[in-house]
Amino acid sequence: MAQVKVAVVYYSSTGTNHKMAVWAKEAAEQAGAEVKLVRAAELAPDAAIDSNPAWRAHLEETKDIPTATPDDLDWADAFIFSTPTRFGNLPGQMKQFLDTTGGLWGQGKLVNKVVTGMSSAANPHGGQEATIQALYTSMMHWGAIIAAPGYSDPVTFAAGGNPYGTSVTVDQEGNMVEDVQDAVKHQAKRTVDVASWVKNGQQG
Repeated sequence: MAQVKVAVVYYSSTGTNHKMAVWAKEAAEQAGAEVKLVRAAELAPDAAIDSNPAWRAHLEETKDIPTATPDDLDWADAFIFSTPTRFGNLPGQMKQFLDTTGGLWGQGKLVNKVVTGMSSAANPHGGQEATIQALYTSMMHWGAIIAAPGYSDPVTFAAGGNPYGTSVTVDQEGNMVEDVQDAVKHQAKRTVDVASWVKNGQQG
């Protein structure tokens, strides 16, 4: 069986989605995949970043993580996205990255890639589900295969029960309210499994 290649693509201002992306990377590697961890480029002006010390600190801490490019998606068999919500939608940084994929889309290179998404917000009804669904809208245009976790494992319930993708609430101190690590890892493993079926089924 051919090894699955996974691109974990995230955007994180203060660290929540970076942490989820790292958990996903670890789980995908444990499931036998070759994994790249990449981040959407930061587009916010310095004045905005410097207004929040945690934002500036996280940007400095993760500056060595490669910036995501369309080549990462071309390389991968599967994608795991992790992104915060902005008014129930994708942040501009992640949307801008998706907007760079027109060339791949036009060549049909995103068809049958396997994709899943995760999100976070500052309260339980802060738009996590809508943000993941907004992400998946682009994936449908790609012709990608969405591997939502659904209720395929009880860990989904323990993490808050979001069937579209693992999501977490973050309090004012930046702490995750729900314990989502196991749900993230299950979602990542499921994505690798589905991608393996697709990749090896095609080759067969």
